[in-house]
Order: sequence, then C-alpha cells, then structure tokens
Amino acid sequence: MTAAFAPAPRPAVGPTAGSSLAGASAFPAPVESTPALDGKRILLAAPRGYCAGVDRAVDAVEKALELYGAPVYVRKEIVHNKFVVESLSARGAVFVDETDEVPEGARVVFSAHGVSPAVHAQAAARNLATIDATCPLVTKVHKEAVRFANDDYDILLIGHTGHEEVEGTQGEAPEHIQVVNGAEDVDAVQVRDPEKVIWLSQTTLSVDETMQTVRLLRERFPHLQDPPSDDICYATQNRQVAVKKLAPHADVVIVVGSANSSNSVRLVEVALEAGAGAAYRVDTADEVDPAWLAGATSVGLTSGASVPEILVRDVVDRLKALGYTGVEEIRTTTEDIMFSLPKNLRADLKAAGEQPDRPHRARRDRAATARRTAVASGSTAVAPKG
Repeated sequence: MTAAFAPAPRPAVGPTAGSSLAGASAFPAPVESTPALDGKRILLAAPRGYCAGVDRAVDAVEKALELYGAPVYVRKEIVHNKFVVESLSARGAVFVDETDEVPEGARVVFSAHGVSPAVHAQAAARNLATIDATCPLVTKVHKEAVRFANDDYDILLIGHTGHEEVEGTQGEAPEHIQVVNGAEDVDAVQVRDPEKVIWLSQTTLSVDETMQTVRLLRERFPHLQDPPSDDICYATQNRQVAVKKLAPHADVVIVVGSANSSNSVRLVEVALEAGAGAAYRVDTADEVDPAWLAGATSVGLTSGASVPEILVRDVVDRLKALGYTGVEEIRTTTEDIMFSLPKNLRADLKAAGEQPDRPHRARRDRAATARRTAVASGSTAVAPKG
C-alpha cells in the first residue's frame, strides 16, 4: 500500500481569495458513487459536516468582513474547526479570548456556542458593536434555563465543564445551574427540592451517553423532569445515527474534525461503540496515516458539524490515492434547514443595498418534505422546523 499522495493545491490557511466557507459553497454537489476496484471502498456517511448553526455563524463573519471591512473581532473560535478559524483569520478576522481584548467601540462577533449575560454586559460597557452568531438551538437552551430558574428549579446541565456553550448557558442562571459532566458526577449532585429538578444538556453531546447520565440521575431523583424539547441538536443526532449505520460495515472509520470539537470527538466514540474495527480523528487529509488502513477493505468517513465539506473531499482524494476507489454514500436522512443571519447584520446589509438572504435560501422550502421523509424512514433525528 503506497503512502504517496498529492493533494489538490490549496493555500496553507484557507481557500482561494474571495471564495466562501458558508452558504451555497458549503453544500457542494454530492460525491459521485463509484465501483470498488479490488474490493476497496469508502463508506461516506450522510448527513455529515456543517450544520445550519455553523453555516450561519461562518457566513456572519464573512459578511461582516465584506460589509464593515477588517478587522472584525470574534470572541473565541467562531466554530471549533482549525481550518475555518485560520481561513477567516487570513481574511481579517481577529480572534480573542475575552471581550476586554477588543478595542473600545470596535465590532465583535459572538461565536456559535453562545455567551452569558455577563459577556453581553461587558461588551455594552466597552461600547462594542456586537453581532450575536449564537446558534438558535443553543439560544433555545438558554431560554429554557432562564424559564426554569425563574420557576425556582434546580437545573442539572449535562455537559463539559469549561466548554464555551456550557459556560454561556450556566451564566444565564448560575445560582440555579450545576454542571454534570457525566455518569461519574451523578453521586455528587445535591439539590434543594427533589421534586423541582430538571435536566438540560449541551447540544453537541453523545445521545447515548447523555441518556445514560439521565437514567442515573433519575434513579437518584425520580421526579427529575425532561426538558420541554430535545436539547441535543438535530445535526449532532443525525451524524451519530449515520455513523452507527455504517460503522458495523467499516474496518476503519475516519472522522474529520478538530480536537476541540465536542461533536467530532463523540463521533469517534460512537463509531467504536457501534462496531467499527478502529476509528480515528483528523483535521485534514494529510493526517491520515496509511498504517491505519493495513488490511482494511472498507473505510467509513464522516465529519463533525463544524467541518466544511472541502476537507472531506480532500480525505476522499487521499483514500482514493491509497487504493480505495469505490465510493458509497450511506444516508440515513436528509437535512434541509437554514437559519437567518443575525438581525442587526441583516439590517445593515439591507441598508447598504446588499442581499441579506442566505445563498441557499431555497433549501429551506424543502424542510417539511425532508422531515416527512426522515420520519417515514425511521430516523431518530431530523432537521427541525426552520
């Protein structure tokens, strides 16, 4: 098996000047299925890659740069993907850890993971022009936290301490929320009234692992309430369902995604739990080690919800160069949803005579059909209403 591979020419920090990582360009034509020579094939999971919230956040930074010019500051990584962050940095986005690193009066974008009310207050105190690119599904969890805190519930937030999303949600009602990292934390949980307890979750967790934690919590607190709607986002669930379907047929599964991407890391774990012979995470195609593929005839391939499809196509090319000529897409549902850009950015685009609608707006019109198809096929998660 040869290790030789010559990827398509690409700048070190992003695509060609003027090209977009969002909108229609984030959803290229499907990979064409091809027959396998020598029996070696790629099983390509679908859905994979960008979710609607990531696409919206990346698009917001790109459009802000086009409209206002560089620099545009971004608090934290806009999404957890190294390639995306480097690409936007090359275009003039300046990523900072905290709001006080942004010059007074400058413009700052809040990441897709969301921020706490304290961060909004800090930005206002520094007279910053803010663009809130928080994923609407994360915003939904924030609103749930506020609602149940106002009703004086103890809120058990299942998630990873230190993750930006968890920090933002906990910041909505810190006196009511305690973070439960997983099953290992359950015994230490203390509540004021066992009959007024509800659980919420980080949106990017493993569905199975989260429900295991919920079952253990319910053993301790039989009156534990479920959130009014599923907190784990549709895209996270759909990508896990697709991996579960292909994993038993794959000798090796490769997940494209960055190390700080919670949902990408979970996909590796889900693949192993579902029967894959081995599973690895890579940021880019050049990280694929041919030694992983020794003796493998089928390689499963997917990507996390913050990964642009261009990186998946590079891995397909890499695997083809290593002899995996067959390509078969394993689809479990079709996602068809978009989120509008943040309201103030849309208004400024319109005032400047620019078109604020998303380049793939037409995809939204097919959302109801996609949901009906997914439900009919028995999928456990589908795109929510747009």
